[in-house]
Amino acid sequence: MFKRLTRTLFAALTLGSLPLAAIAQTVTVHKTPWCGCCAHWVDHLRENGFEVEVHETENMTPIREQLGVPQELTSCHTGVVEGYVLEGHVPAHEVHRLLAERPDATGLSVPGMPMGSPGMETPGMPDTYNVVLFSDDGAETYATYTGATAIHQHD
Repeated sequence: MFKRLTRTLFAALTLGSLPLAAIAQTVTVHKTPWCGCCAHWVDHLRENGFEVEVHETENMTPIREQLGVPQELTSCHTGVVEGYVLEGHVPAHEVHRLLAERPDATGLSVPGMPMGSPGMETPGMPDTYNVVLFSDDGAETYATYTGATAIHQHD
């Protein structure tokens, strides 16, 4: 009895002291039913500690408009995590960084479908692309990647 109580107390104290970042955040992903790269991006998020709920839809435009994604920043899928929008093949590392820094922004975007970005991995030369932080006030480069490798994180 005493051992069980001690283990229960230890588990409660240990779990209670975990930082909130250790608890998996849930990303809600909106995608078309036929998009394979979107499914690969969902796998990338799960492999990097996120819970993911997928909602398939035939028409992404109303969702993007409702969430405030500018036309020039669109891609093939849209996610939402803790009030932030994730448009396109955003690396999970940048999602974790966004949630840690909590900037005053709408969210992050990787416009288009750059080769080598999460979900778009293929043999050959990966593209260099920007992860864009956007809000109603405009957009700025948050990080720059070549394929899966961050080559610059902006302040």
